[in-house]
Order: sequence, then structure tokens, then C-alpha cells
Amino acid sequence: MKSIRLLEGKERSLLRRHPWVFQGSVARGKADAGETVRIEAADGRFLAWGAWSGNSMIRVRAWSFDEAERIDHAFFKRRIARALALRARLPVFPEASTGVRLVHGESDGLPGLIIDRYDDVLCAQFLSAGAERWKAAIADVLLAATGLTRLYERSDSSVRSLEGLPPVTGWLRGEGATEVAIAEHGWRLTLDVASGHKTGFYLDQRDNRALFARWVRQFGLMRVLNCYCYTGGFTVAAFAGGAEHVTSVDSSAPALERVAAHVALNGFDAARSEVVDADVNQFLRDALKAGRSFDAIVLDPPKFAPTAAHAERAARAYKDINRLALKLLAPGGLLLTFSCSGGIGAELFHKIVAGAAIDAEVDGAILQRLEGAPDHPTTLVFPEGEYLKGLAILKA
Repeated sequence: MKSIRLLEGKERSLLRRHPWVFQGSVARGKADAGETVRIEAADGRFLAWGAWSGNSMIRVRAWSFDEAERIDHAFFKRRIARALALRARLPVFPEASTGVRLVHGESDGLPGLIIDRYDDVLCAQFLSAGAERWKAAIADVLLAATGLTRLYERSDSSVRSLEGLPPVTGWLRGEGATEVAIAEHGWRLTLDVASGHKTGFYLDQRDNRALFARWVRQFGLMRVLNCYCYTGGFTVAAFAGGAEHVTSVDSSAPALERVAAHVALNGFDAARSEVVDADVNQFLRDALKAGRSFDAIVLDPPKFAPTAAHAERAARAYKDINRLALKLLAPGGLLLTFSCSGGIGAELFHKIVAGAAIDAEVDGAILQRLEGAPDHPTTLVFPEGEYLKGLAILKA
């Protein structure tokens, strides 16, 4: 077994069970891409078993901190069984969904591995050299553990290029149509695992969509604006909550076609749904000039800051759209605003939205702080797993 020796003092994060070893922490040692290595402190003490990645700034991702554990087929069988057992214990609010995240990377002790289940189809992302090296074993274990036969691979994220890995998509196990229908909170939604964002859909917002439907009904929010709407999950939620009219804005024509399909699929009146192909920032400005207002606005933008290095530029973008949204929001209205940027923490995001409120010359009460659904867990030792953060705000 090849060993990676760390510089003196660089073992502290691993002693806290944080799974990443950065390039600048390595004193000596190397291995093949994804190969299992023994990570040692400067004095030779065992720290962890990990997967080597010579191309990434994260040179090693830890699999296990148990010196007696072996990284083999049985290891992945245990880890995946543990992840599935956790999902079986998690609350599903308020009704069962046939779309669930089964494995959430580092938070499930499987760095670089994402597994989503959409009804009877599994969709996987192998985003690290270690996950890539064990791909075949992981696929076999997943199918055996779930009893399913179809596994689609969506390893086309730009993150793979940082690992020196090419994009890969297609059926890894089984075959068939890539279009899938799922049930969520009594609604019907569709996705395509081959062409949808990420693995096909945003399961992390599942519970927030249910909350939004509840609040639309509770507060009587009739005119709703859904920005960066993608395929209209929050649009369906708004109609389910009793909204009279929903405007859905996105710059993707295929996504907007699916919004219209979802409105029809769930039995809502198409005449009450306005679908707009536009840049959201420009739409907000034009709507403000036109004197429009809304009772509820959802802002769920794409990742503006993938790392902390992009935080300053992203902060300006987040502040601008929140300022415009708060101006467009009717008094007593509800704003759901989110950031999925890893480089923007929850505290900073709150400050950005507060700054937007000051510039908009409005105030509001935080109804609830929002995060990803519990099948996207954040662990105590890996806070980076908390990428999605949001605020539900009632405008004064």
C-alpha cells in the first residue's frame, strides 16, 4: 500500500475527521489516480485511508479513519447500506416522494459520489478519482442493495475536469427510456436523467416546495413569481397552494416547455400560468418599471460562487436580484430566496439579503431559515455539505 506523508501540523483536519487533504499539506508520496493510499502524519502515525488524485487541489479524499478497515468491495457495500438505512429513518414531509437522494458524497462517507433515485431509475455522478476507480463495484452494490436494474451515469459535471477526468454519460447498468415520472407531495413531476440539470432534478428543494405550498395557502398569496424556475417545481407548489396566477421565468426554453407540461399534468388551468423566456435580472427590472407587483416571489438562482474566491462578485449578484424582488413584493408578501453557492455561507447570505432590504428601503420578518431536504445531510465534521441555504421572509 502506497503512503502519503503530510507536512508537520497538517494532520489536524484529519484528526477532526474532515475528509480532505489539500495539495499544500502533502510532504511526499504519490499514487495512481483513485488509488487507495495510507495517509500518515509527519511522524508516521496512521491518519486515514484515502483516494489519491494527482490533478486536484484536493490531493486525497479520505475513505476511512479506521486503520483496520480495508477499502474493497465489502467496504462500499457497508457504506451504501449505511446510507440507505439513514434514508429509511428520515422524515418525508409531508407525503412520500419517489425521488430521493440515496448517497450524498462526503456526508455519507463516500467522497465524490452522488446517487439519486427517481422511481425505478438510479442516476449517479462519479465526481472524484476515487469514486471513478471503484465505479463498477459501486454500481453492482447499488443495484443489489436497491433491487433495481437501471443505473444511468451523469458524470458530466465540470468538477470532474479538476480531477483530470473526462465527462461520461449513459447507461451504466440496464437500458431504456431516460424520461422518468415521480410523485412529490401528491403532485406529478417529470424529468430526463440524460438531459436535466445535475442528475435530472433538484431534489434538495423538495421540502421547501411543500412549505411554499403551505404558506401560499396560509397567507392567501394569489400572485406568484417563480424566478429561475427550471421545470417549475415551485410553480406547481404555488398552484397546489391555491395561487390564482403564477409567472415562471427562466432562460431555458426546454425547461419552460416542461413547466407548461407540469401545469397541465397536475390539472391546473394553463390560462393562470405565464411562462417567460428571459434573463431574470432584466425581467425584474422591466417588471418594476411596468409597476407590477407580486404576493410571493421565489428566487432560486444557479450557483453564483462555486468557491469562496468568487464570493465578492457573487454577493453583488445576489444583492441585486434580492433588492429588485423586495421592491416588487407587495406589503405582507412572501420572499423565498436561496443560494446554492458553496462560497457563500448562511451568515453571509443573511447579510447580503439584509443589505438588499436596506437598499430597497423595506424591512421584513424572517419566517424561517431554509436548507436542503434531509436526504442531503450535513454532518458535524463536514460543514461544506451545507451548500443550500435560504430565507423565507414576510415583507413588512
